[in-house]
Amino acid sequence: MGSATKLRQDKKSLFQKCLDGIERVGNKLPHPITLFSLFCLAIIIISAIAAARGLSVKAELINRATNELEVQTISAVSLLSREGIIYMLENAISNFVNFAPLGMVLVGMLGIGTAEGSGYISALLKKTVAVTPAALVTPMVVFLGVMSNIASDAGYVVLVPLGALIFMSFGRHPLAGLAAGFAGVSGGFSANLIIGTIDPMLAGISTSAAQMIDPSYTVQATSNMYFMAVSTFLITALGWFVTDKIIEPRLGTYSGNSNLSAEDKNLQNLSDKEKKALKVTNLTVIAMLVGIVIVVMMPNSPLRNIDIEATDGFMASIINNSPLMNGFVLLIAIIFFVAAVVYGKVSGQFKNEKDIGNELGKSMASMGSYIALSFVMAQFVNYFSYTNLGTILAVNGANLLESMKMNSVVLIIIFVLFAGFINLFMGSASAKWAIMAPVFLPMFMKLGISPELTQIAYRIGDSTTNIISPLMTYFAMIVIFAQKHDKKAGMGTLISTMLPYTIVFLTGWVLMLIVWMTLKLPLGPGAGLVYTM
Repeated sequence: MGSATKLRQDKKSLFQKCLDGIERVGNKLPHPITLFSLFCLAIIIISAIAAARGLSVKAELINRATNELEVQTISAVSLLSREGIIYMLENAISNFVNFAPLGMVLVGMLGIGTAEGSGYISALLKKTVAVTPAALVTPMVVFLGVMSNIASDAGYVVLVPLGALIFMSFGRHPLAGLAAGFAGVSGGFSANLIIGTIDPMLAGISTSAAQMIDPSYTVQATSNMYFMAVSTFLITALGWFVTDKIIEPRLGTYSGNSNLSAEDKNLQNLSDKEKKALKVTNLTVIAMLVGIVIVVMMPNSPLRNIDIEATDGFMASIINNSPLMNGFVLLIAIIFFVAAVVYGKVSGQFKNEKDIGNELGKSMASMGSYIALSFVMAQFVNYFSYTNLGTILAVNGANLLESMKMNSVVLIIIFVLFAGFINLFMGSASAKWAIMAPVFLPMFMKLGISPELTQIAYRIGDSTTNIISPLMTYFAMIVIFAQKHDKKAGMGTLISTMLPYTIVFLTGWVLMLIVWMTLKLPLGPGAGLVYTM
């Protein structure tokens, strides 16, 4: 018995040593700003070499401007040419200003940061502690992270930092809560119980690619609904297991500084003033949410995409490229800001409008590191796109995979792994699929694999490696969130923390896909596994 226990401990120790080694190596990397600056320099040099050698690929790809298939020759573009130097000089500011995560994060923090400074979030967390069973905190955070994907990227800004605070309110390690939230939001990006903004986007690209073989074929936004709904519970369960059994034991007891005051760290009952302020604020938030629902239900609502309602239905007009979804982060910021003002006034935290203005400034000041990092990240992402290196990598990899002769199950599994690998170099799910769909969908259709199944395989690979890719646009922001609770945290800390999620999610999701294919279950309404020519 003692030998068996010792063996289990040794195995656990070996695994922990591997993760600790990854963390040490990762944290020895330069500061993220320096690292991405070096990445930019590397892209400049590599692009010049690739262009000088005439590196190019020819493939039938979707023109994202016209959404039509075209035979295109994609050549490497040098950033050291006259045109490349002009591009870098003239577009540095626009690359920074138009960097999508920057505006989303800053706008979201205007509301969330102010709500945190007013005391509203800490009071809400105390209430959460009082009504939520401690055993269900982890699955709640992971599940909410998965469900936040209906609003596209809003979960990164809202749910991930709140996950850390929720765990801290329960006396648990905040980085475990941050990891659980990040795993749900990013690792489970494709899962959801209802259609999200990514579904119609991918379906449109899939339809264009499928029509290369069958001009009448249409991939619906609901084509992956059944599989993704079940995946929601799978990711929640796997995230729960990894957080409680692997991540939190490795992190140990939290002893660092927190964003909550000493009074807020404990789980004591709310004071009478806090109870009154929280009640008034929660009623205000509910009233705002009800107001939004009423506006959405109104005829010709400004929050719905009226243009598609007649063809795709009422629910599609709410989700598919609607003002509600496109402005979701701003609405969240407004709701949190109003809640902060109400709570601050009732509780006495805010005496006048100057206090509110000062708190807004503090919220922005806390994001100074992220703003500086966003500048170099924006340049890198745009350099990668401008030079065509990412497209060339994806197409050449696809051609290699196409040359392999194997059965459909093995081919799908390899495709999942390939999509996950490509995801380490290209962040945008839709951009990667616009490159890969015209290559893989027709190829797999010829082998009898349905476009819906190919799309599912892509989404699994795309989701599971998000959480370990430093090139994912929100990755650096999560590092900044982690540093609020552990000043020594770096990219190595985050990668070593999230790697077990990637391994378990990828393994569990692939096994589920194999079972799904074995049982020949439909992927969504009218969406099967097999395509017949």
